[in-house]
Amino acid sequence: MVAMSTTLRYDRAMETTPTIEATPSGASVPDETSVLAWRSLLSVHANVTDAIERDLAAHGLVPLTWVDVLVALWEAPGHRMRLSDLARRIVHSRSGLTRLVDRMEATGLLRREACPHDRRGAFAVLTAEGRVAQLAAWPVCAHGIAEGFARHLSGAELLVLAEALGRVAAAATAGCDAAVAKDDEACG
Repeated sequence: MVAMSTTLRYDRAMETTPTIEATPSGASVPDETSVLAWRSLLSVHANVTDAIERDLAAHGLVPLTWVDVLVALWEAPGHRMRLSDLARRIVHSRSGLTRLVDRMEATGLLRREACPHDRRGAFAVLTAEGRVAQLAAWPVCAHGIAEGFARHLSGAELLVLAEALGRVAAAATAGCDAAVAKDDEACG
């Protein structure tokens, strides 16, 4: 957890830093509690995912970014997704998705399929080898989630956190670009 003194030092530093008028008129400024919650969320995410990454590597398993893609494909209808949808769905490494998919395809964990109605579009499809890799990595991921995160919270706290972060995630993704949705319809 981020100490309140850290947040206060950050806030004070921001107060003395020259500002540039880049926010729209009437834009909200986060209060101390909002900044504390945000920084705590980032800290927990970084620390828990780093621990899971180390454990996966120690067991000779695929990296967490790969697990993220494999899980997304497993949960998708037909175990396949357009690359544009996959980029929005995964948690890790969105900017490097093309290179990540290239590396995963080279190891046989997924394959690409062309979109029959859009030459620009492509699907990523989970392979049997990808499912095996996902299943092998899951116990390590589950242990990291349980030990690094869930055991520090009660069931009620986990439910509140899941609901609250779910609302934030829904709001963040609500502004999906209409052009991307139209492209997705072209491939069904």
